[in-house]
Amino acid sequence: MSSEDKEAQEDELLALASIYDEDEFKKAESVQGGEIRVSVDLPQNFDIFVTGSPLENLQNGKFECTVSFLPPVVLNFEFPVDYPSTSPPLFTLSNKWLSRAQLTALCKHLDNLWEENRGCVVLFAWMQFLKEETLGFLNITSPYEPKICKQEQKQNRIHKEEACCAIASAAAAQEETLDPRAIQDVESQSNLIREIIDFDQARREKCFNSKMYLCNICFSEKLGSECMHFMDCSHVYCKACLKDYFEIQIRDGQVHCLNCPGLECSSVATPGQVKELVGEQLFARYDRLLLQSSLDLMADVVNCPRPCCQTPVMQEPCCSMAICSRCNYAFCILCKKTYHGVSPCKVTVDKLIDLENDYLEADEATRKFLEQRYGQRVIQKALEEKGSREWLEKNSKGCPSCGTPIQKFDGCNKMTCTGCMQHFCWICMRSLSKANPYGHFNDPNSPCFDRLFQNDADFEDED
Repeated sequence: MSSEDKEAQEDELLALASIYDEDEFKKAESVQGGEIRVSVDLPQNFDIFVTGSPLENLQNGKFECTVSFLPPVVLNFEFPVDYPSTSPPLFTLSNKWLSRAQLTALCKHLDNLWEENRGCVVLFAWMQFLKEETLGFLNITSPYEPKICKQEQKQNRIHKEEACCAIASAAAAQEETLDPRAIQDVESQSNLIREIIDFDQARREKCFNSKMYLCNICFSEKLGSECMHFMDCSHVYCKACLKDYFEIQIRDGQVHCLNCPGLECSSVATPGQVKELVGEQLFARYDRLLLQSSLDLMADVVNCPRPCCQTPVMQEPCCSMAICSRCNYAFCILCKKTYHGVSPCKVTVDKLIDLENDYLEADEATRKFLEQRYGQRVIQKALEEKGSREWLEKNSKGCPSCGTPIQKFDGCNKMTCTGCMQHFCWICMRSLSKANPYGHFNDPNSPCFDRLFQNDADFEDED
């Protein structure tokens, strides 16, 4: 190796290392060479269209998406001892979304570029061509459908294993239809889709993190790495503001309100975004409430009524019994008590009051359902109880000591409760002394002085 060639190689490798980061250029350790990952420039709204069979797990046999970045064209190269004075770099060209035929055309053009620049370093010219001219050179337009042939998939595995041999025998292999230096590095269409989506998302995130954004909550400019954007609307807010906003909503149980704070914006934060901002304990609460709300919307799911279990249980159609898969508790899906067969559901006193109102306000279909669930006798009893309570509220007063309803037909206003035997005044409803109950009516300072025999009609006249 001449000193001029060695110096030119060292300068070119040093320049690459200083210009590009490790994601784009890696220098080989044992030889004069390395790996360059070239991201091809794409126009705006570049669409990828992939078709396949059901075996490829593609919905309806096709996949479509709009991307800003595609996986790079990877140039692995090694300098021969007489580069750049005499020989070109030995290289392989690999990619996931270009076919071997397309990569072969690129390899041949790189050879032509070397011939045009023989005797000079050529890697920058190669990189510039791959980055800026690949789509135009191969006549690729949007929407673009990458092709993966079954035969090429088998050949790819062979070429991966023989990459080193391909570098050494590059000149002889060029006589073949497909250049051995061209490698389509993907196994299947489903794998290609994952690679495209993952790479595009990673590059978008990298670009986002490196820019400055104005938070529309605190109105401070912050680096993208300190911010978060909503997927649907692309509105950007700093993580500190969104963290406080999310935590308040989750503590209040409003897990469906983690949407964009923008006015009239319906974009919703993804669970991954929520997990990134809030603590582990709050995210567990968010996850639990979100699952519960989703289950509540399912008509055929009911939770096990045991407080220590609460497992969601699928209920059988046209059956009021459900069996918990976790604790094996058989319960009635209507009253949540132990399954009682064809017998009506038992009703508590509190529930009986609610049942009265529900039945009176219900339509005909709902009334029939309530009668079937609780039985007509229970419904009739509930209605009678309601009538009795309304009559007592209108025609009686409760004992001030025990609350027993008391009705006054005639006589004086000194009353005695039939329940607890407490004396009380019918006018002011005060409890009276057992030793001298009439003193209340004889005391001039009493509000009921001289009103022992005053009747209810007189009370109304005074009012």
